[in-house]
Amino acid sequence: MSDTRRMLAEMADPLFAELGPTASESDWSRLDELGLPLLLVPEADGGFGGNHVDALTVFRLSGYHALGLPLVDRIVASREEEGTEAHFHLGAFARAAQIAGALDAALAMSVAYVNERQQFGRPLGKFQAVQQELATFACEAAAANCATMGAAEALDRGDAAFEIAAAKLRANRAASEGARIAHQVHGAIGFTQEYPLHTLTGRLRQWRSEFGSDAYWSKALGDSVIARGADAFWPDLTARTD
Repeated sequence: MSDTRRMLAEMADPLFAELGPTASESDWSRLDELGLPLLLVPEADGGFGGNHVDALTVFRLSGYHALGLPLVDRIVASREEEGTEAHFHLGAFARAAQIAGALDAALAMSVAYVNERQQFGRPLGKFQAVQQELATFACEAAAANCATMGAAEALDRGDAAFEIAAAKLRANRAASEGARIAHQVHGAIGFTQEYPLHTLTGRLRQWRSEFGSDAYWSKALGDSVIARGADAFWPDLTARTD
């Protein structure tokens, strides 16, 4: 992690945790003080001057804490002059990153719950079936995080259409599977208003449908592969990020 990203994480994480889902319009001043809404605006234009990997840090943390203010949307809008398609792609990347963060939070919540909840004289987390489900959840969250990192690095290089499509599609699918498992291991308590899981899974459902659905990005990826031809598929794929 670079010094810039470490600084961003140290600034944003405790603030987002404090504000959480109940953040209100009166809290914008605290975000403005840190320069976060202008994260992707160059310093020469009065902005923070961050790159897309820096933005990934902030986007993920906003998802992890289910931040109740549309900070991510304001960061995306600050680059709207680049054009409609570029704005849409940046928005898709941002939602994928938020999904990755929310999945990490839901996974941590699920692991903590099954280690505390007792059934038949032992914690739920000791049952193999529960462990298998959580292992699947962890794989889904890791895949979403890896895909968004690849998209961020591609954005900083300049050509990220393929990586963004892959990241949003992978994050969408992980959101569905992660929400399912989180509620399954929590049982009925996960659906209650008092328990915070519903905030995360509600955001996952929302973000999955925004800036392109599964069908949209599946078609985009398929069209790009077909347009390039079968002979180009493997060379194109191996030329991409890890």
